Amino acid sequence: MDSVELVKKICAERKIAISKLERDCGFSNGYIRKLKEGKFPSDRLKVIADYLDLPLEYLMTGAMPEADDTPYYLNDETRAAAQFLFDHPEHRVLFDASRKLSPQDIEAILQIIKRFGD
Repeated sequence: MDSVELVKKICAERKIAISKLERDCGFSNGYIRKLKEGKFPSDRLKVIADYLDLPLEYLMTGAMPEADDTPYYLNDETRAAAQFLFDHPEHRVLFDASRKLSPQDIEAILQIIKRFGD
């Protein structure tokens, strides 16, 4: 599977419209559809990898780099709270910041967001 097909597959799995990815990454409308060789210029692939929060190597090769044994989240409660943020697109802006926050901090931020949403 080439890089373009892989990006399209990941976007479909995550329910991200290609047009949204293009817009959010600063690409022109229809840019991905127009790529004929099935690969991105390396600078653009890096932008997409960052946007999708994936290793660049994965988008280049289709294989995830070997993971180290260090867990991403050191606390199970923090992991669960971060998963909640990831699973709810309206809260994803907090996802990247959640790694360094305590479960109580994440919950407090979610409560603030809920109050503003009412």
